[in-house]
Amino acid sequence: MDSNKKYWKGLEELNKTPEFVEKNKNEFAEPIPIEDLLSGSGLSAKTPRRDFLKALGFGVGAVTLAACQKVPVHKSIPYLIKPEEVTPGVANYYSSSYEGQAILVKTREGRPIKVEGNPNDIFAKGGLSAQGQASVLDLYDANRTQDPKINDADAAWPEVDAYVLRELAAVAASGKGIRIVTSTVHSPSTLGVIADFIAKYPTTKHINYDAVSYTGIIQANQNSFGKAVLPHYNFDKAEVIVSFGADFLGSWISPEEFTRQYVSNRNSKSLEAKKMSRHIQFEAGMSLTGTNADNRFPIKPSEEGIALLSLYNAIAGTSLAGAKKLSNKAADTAITLVAKELLAAKGKALVVAGSNDVATQTLVNAINSLLGSYGNTIDLDNPSKQYAGNDQDFVGFVTELAAGSIGAVLFLNANPAYDYFKAKEFTEALKKARLTISFSDHGDETALLSKVVAPNHHYLESWGDANAVEGYYTVIQPTINPVYNTRQAEHSLLVWAENPVKDYYTYVRNTWDKGLLVKGGLSGQKGWESLLQAGLIKAAPATAGAYTFSHDLNAVAQTIVDHSNSLVSGDKFELQVYQSVAMGDGKRANNPWLQELPDPVSKVTWDNFAAMSMTDIQKLGFEEGDVIKVEANGYSVEVPVLAQPGQAQGTISIAVGYGRVSAGLVGNNVGKNAFPFYSYRNGTFQTTAVITDFKKTGIISPLAQTQTHHSYEGRSVIREASFTAYKKNPAAGSGNEGEHKDYNKTSLWDDHDRPVYNWVMAIDLNACTGCGACVVACSAENNIPVVGKDEVKRRREMHWIRIDRYYSFNDHGDSEEAITKEKDIAKLTNFDNVSVVHQPMLCQHCDHAPCETVCPVLATVHSSEGLNQMAYNRCIGTRYCANNCPYKVRRFNWFNYWNDSRFDNYLNNEHTQLVLNPDVTTRFRGVMEKCSMCVQRIQAGKLKAKIEKRPLKDGEIKVACQQTCSANAIVFGNANDPNSEVSKALKSERTYYVLEELNVQPGIGYQVKVRNLSELEA
Repeated sequence: MDSNKKYWKGLEELNKTPEFVEKNKNEFAEPIPIEDLLSGSGLSAKTPRRDFLKALGFGVGAVTLAACQKVPVHKSIPYLIKPEEVTPGVANYYSSSYEGQAILVKTREGRPIKVEGNPNDIFAKGGLSAQGQASVLDLYDANRTQDPKINDADAAWPEVDAYVLRELAAVAASGKGIRIVTSTVHSPSTLGVIADFIAKYPTTKHINYDAVSYTGIIQANQNSFGKAVLPHYNFDKAEVIVSFGADFLGSWISPEEFTRQYVSNRNSKSLEAKKMSRHIQFEAGMSLTGTNADNRFPIKPSEEGIALLSLYNAIAGTSLAGAKKLSNKAADTAITLVAKELLAAKGKALVVAGSNDVATQTLVNAINSLLGSYGNTIDLDNPSKQYAGNDQDFVGFVTELAAGSIGAVLFLNANPAYDYFKAKEFTEALKKARLTISFSDHGDETALLSKVVAPNHHYLESWGDANAVEGYYTVIQPTINPVYNTRQAEHSLLVWAENPVKDYYTYVRNTWDKGLLVKGGLSGQKGWESLLQAGLIKAAPATAGAYTFSHDLNAVAQTIVDHSNSLVSGDKFELQVYQSVAMGDGKRANNPWLQELPDPVSKVTWDNFAAMSMTDIQKLGFEEGDVIKVEANGYSVEVPVLAQPGQAQGTISIAVGYGRVSAGLVGNNVGKNAFPFYSYRNGTFQTTAVITDFKKTGIISPLAQTQTHHSYEGRSVIREASFTAYKKNPAAGSGNEGEHKDYNKTSLWDDHDRPVYNWVMAIDLNACTGCGACVVACSAENNIPVVGKDEVKRRREMHWIRIDRYYSFNDHGDSEEAITKEKDIAKLTNFDNVSVVHQPMLCQHCDHAPCETVCPVLATVHSSEGLNQMAYNRCIGTRYCANNCPYKVRRFNWFNYWNDSRFDNYLNNEHTQLVLNPDVTTRFRGVMEKCSMCVQRIQAGKLKAKIEKRPLKDGEIKVACQQTCSANAIVFGNANDPNSEVSKALKSERTYYVLEELNVQPGIGYQVKVRNLSELEA
């Protein structure tokens, strides 16, 4: 790639706006408030908010009592050790499952404090998403429903059971229907319980309802091949991947699994073998997947189906009606070239689409059939069971409700009062049911409408199982006794069905003893204990068969054209509704770790927004932060504008998952609800719409973004190369192509011996997708506080690791000289065509650390093992170290975030402080903190090896960010061991060190980003 390419984090940095220039003159946007500090008034002279402990009802008693009992309950088996009782200071690990993915749960003194991926899991091989990492915090959420309720009044469980049994009998006698509405259930035991309930009450029907639906894919497979399944995709077998709006690395179906597969053809091992997949993305809004594509083309949502028609015609040599030129000329040209590449990779090609439209997905099936994808990159015989929601069934259910033919409704992990697009219609219809029951463990929007609330356990308190993919089974076991007076939903169903087996643990055991253990080659009590220790079994997969598409596509093409035309209305804008990586469908909106996780693309926290192209914003006279009213499908919201490079012109993107009104104090009224923008068409929920009106409201609401909080003063920190250049010279783009300048010849520092350990890290920019899971994992491991939206806007976020996102222009043309000389930036107006690089940035643990030189009290010093360490009780908060750090990775504690009642976060009360890692001290006001390379894990690993009287093994110590990374982009280890994985990684010719010209000798090496470009770039 061009060595003089200019990278920029945000438009303010690119254009050097006066505000940006002014804020970057100083390391800190504000001085320390000395007056407030001395007066003890803290944040300001205003009256502090109500004490957080009282406001949220937190109390240490419930969790303490739960943790102090023998943990976990008597039938649980630890993953590594079988303790007779809890040993203070010693961690126990238990296998469990999070949404079908095998995990390990770390407990201390009987309380879960950390969740990790199980290395044997088929999804991410030990990796875990940001949502999975954050799930442990939900256990300590005081907004959980603490007692069952009848008509909004607390009740005892016997009272609830008597009331429900009486009401169910009355409904059954009346002949009216009973409905169990759930999000997708893929647990064999839960499905068994529901079947037993239906046997007891024959008018019952189970309805799977997913807020974000995949019905379009499932129905298309039924129509195409007679198999109503969600395929299991194999991105690792694909040499050419073409995606039309499917964010498969961010939020589509199974992003952790797809990330692992995708990266396996693009990481160091693949590159060394001179192999790399090609990835082309067509989409409206810039997604996480789009940022990782080799080539990306912005197109309108109305054009996705049309583009697929053109692609089909180019591959099949036919002329299906409806194909026409796209508004983006580059995208239009690319379709023909993409068709050639796909045909050249026949049998190893994959086309996916994010649309929920049946016709669109049917056309995708036809394309993949022509490419020989079935049985190779697409597996219909070992399908995914993660999403089984049926949109038509749920719409029919609402119609039945409104007609008064439903007598009882039970809701499990479903919240249609919030995420159904016609929530008011649903709410009115629900009033006609005699009995409504919610199993929600939070008082969510649907629970507020229910006559009975039978609160479910948190999954870390539960027994259960899961079957997320055909032939792959995981087990759920409790890691703590129930904190509150909750009861597992399956247990309640067993009681109300008057099932002979009323203990759900026994029911789960029976399910496994009757067949599932045999599938895993196990049996009896010993087999059950082996299962609990392993956490999963994998049955022999069925042979993936080839499927041929043979249906007439003329009607399909016409449906696609009609759908496209319905979104085109003169010069009206098109709306795309999408899921953000952190917030998803909004079920975890009350989790502050997720709310404060910067969006991987926009870097916005604590809000959703209207993403628009820079060209449209300039035409309309908008500015970032302007609140606009957006109206579509008879619904409107007021959200701030965000200028998003790469956004298709004439489109607006808004994320769902926000705008909750009954999530809890953390999540309530954060952002606006975008689910009502959905529509129902041809049997599925549609996520696109025509914007009938939008305008400025006159309100300005600045977004809390982190993207330009740190500046390198124009220095180059990103290295890129094309795959073609890499194959010619593996050092391409690294700065090591010719004679490499030795910046370490002259030094003011004395060299120090590190006889045993020299801890270093390698980060592969070609593997890192920018998902942010490492940010949450680091927060959980190292007790990093949440500071809230206002503090983030003041540049005071506390994350020890951040993912810097850099844009660069793809089509420089005659402006190359302007970029090089940083003169006429205004000429570069094509913000649609940008490429993106994600770079994890944390303390570089420099051997010649500039922070250590300027500290007047030796609070930051270098260890004999190469770590830059902090002695918090020495630090007096001069902030000299932060000023002298070229990487801007040090954090200053402006306040006692972890126990200050004026901050609405998770650490300022006794209850949620039980999630804190006791091996890591909490920091206090006025001190600096930063990445420690998880020194507590290093010490624990060394101690274990010492006790066992053996050398420390490579890979035995994994830092938190490394352990959770599904892409295996981060490698940590001992540089003194030449055979260690990190030593081998750092010897790669792609390795470079950020700002090495400063001679600070960083301990973290990066591998150059490589893009597999082709004719599309030319």
